[in-house]
Amino acid sequence: MKQIRVALAAILTTAAAMQAPVATAASDYPNHPIEMVVPSSAGGGTDVMARLFAEVSKKYITQPIVVSNKPGASGGIGMTEVQRAAPDGYKVGVLISELAIIPHLAMTKVTTNDFIPLARLNGDPGLIAVRADSPFQSIDDLLAQAKKTPGSVTMGNAGSGTIWHLAAAAVEEKTGVKFNHVPYQGAAPSVMALAGGHVDAIAVSPAEIGSFVAAGKLRVLISMADRRLPAPYDKVPTFKEKGTDLVIGTWRGLGVPLNTPPEVVTYLREATRKTAQDPAFSEALLKANLQPAYMDGEQFKAFMNSQSDYFKKLLSGLTIQK
Repeated sequence: MKQIRVALAAILTTAAAMQAPVATAASDYPNHPIEMVVPSSAGGGTDVMARLFAEVSKKYITQPIVVSNKPGASGGIGMTEVQRAAPDGYKVGVLISELAIIPHLAMTKVTTNDFIPLARLNGDPGLIAVRADSPFQSIDDLLAQAKKTPGSVTMGNAGSGTIWHLAAAAVEEKTGVKFNHVPYQGAAPSVMALAGGHVDAIAVSPAEIGSFVAAGKLRVLISMADRRLPAPYDKVPTFKEKGTDLVIGTWRGLGVPLNTPPEVVTYLREATRKTAQDPAFSEALLKANLQPAYMDGEQFKAFMNSQSDYFKKLLSGLTIQK
């Protein structure tokens, strides 16, 4: 019996010793730079939001945030890296709407339940845009061509399984047309492809084409918003106005791996809230055509799960080529 007690004491002592550094590290958090993984390419709306957040957060986080782009697999590569990271608060992920989509396409095993959400920061509707010199003067023109000759209209997107691929597929389902989908490694490359004349149109968010629209290089045909957007998109009709019940958009927020220490989560949630509520951040978002849409951690968790249910149901009625 004495030997058992000695052995048990040794095990407990070893366990306590193993846990002590974690507790010490958490209480000292943060003591070196924090990596923010952006699961998409540089230059797109997600990247812009992340870099704006990193800049403004300097007021509220005692260590700098270093933005790291990890595109691929419709965001699956970057988000999986965060999900598998050490739960110490030094790798924060930008969680995007594709997190509620790609698990249902069997493109990744990571789901909305694999993170502790910090907050949602932004939400934007989808748009369909063409070059300024495009022969398609309206969405009716584009859909008429796609219906007349299925596959003749090339529709670029941010990657197979992304929200904008799904949005274009939903347009097909709702209107009975057929596009030739062309995936790119992120929204920014798809915009450049459209500007270069490599595709006829793209499904995209306002943020990713704002400068091109302002410069007169691209033109927006339709919005997937619930109601018309403010300028410079206030003259763009919605699908709902056209009699098609289609409302789809993207969202972006922050999360950390499961089992991140509670005190670290509390620190990051508070810093995220302060940054999101800072006028410098919201004004910068709006200037970049990104709509502020803050939700705290628990609200964001419930929202992500509801989005996963929504897209699972939507996908059951669509044919998606990955």
